[in-house]
Amino acid sequence: MSGGKQSQGSAHPNRWLIAYNSISASLWSIVFFNTVFLSLTVGQPYLFEKTNKSTTIIQTVAIIEIFNSLLGLVKSPLFTTLTQVFSRLMIVWGIHQLLPNSPANFHWCYISLCLSWSITEIIRYSYYALNLKGNVPGWLTWLRYTTFYILYPTGVFSEVYSVILSLNDASNDVGSWYSWALRAILVVYIPGFYMLYTYMIKQRKKVLGKSSKKKSQ
Repeated sequence: MSGGKQSQGSAHPNRWLIAYNSISASLWSIVFFNTVFLSLTVGQPYLFEKTNKSTTIIQTVAIIEIFNSLLGLVKSPLFTTLTQVFSRLMIVWGIHQLLPNSPANFHWCYISLCLSWSITEIIRYSYYALNLKGNVPGWLTWLRYTTFYILYPTGVFSEVYSVILSLNDASNDVGSWYSWALRAILVVYIPGFYMLYTYMIKQRKKVLGKSSKKKSQ
């Protein structure tokens, strides 16, 4: 998560974070529009074949967020950032790229995955970029701290279902050890999702609670 209020220092980190978040919002907009357009026009398997590489690259860029957190440029908890980034990297690299013939890649869960991720990130990165500029609109703040109620569960469900559908291919194409590794990762998803979900609920109360108090004053 590369946003929130920057740590004290020069204006350079601020410019860097604004640029990073703005570019990331634009990149995820590409994922969203490609997913919608190709889903409506040609569907699967063409959708996966034409979008998986670009989605993988765009998601991999999010590794930068880990370094932003490590360097103290953002206040996002490092463990929360690691959990979110690596769970997605496991999907794009561990399934989409390593198991290109997995039925998960041509299933509806690939569409719901891309939509959940892209909508979440368009809102999130746009909010962070505008918040750093000091002119984020109220409706965007509301979207940032409300849409996760739906998008987090749909995203996690799509990720989990993708892993489940890929277990046989993991065993046949890579080895039984990889199939068991994916099963182990599924177990971690439960506490990981709970941690991220409750964190966002707390952030929502904190941010939107402040907004409501200001309006009442």
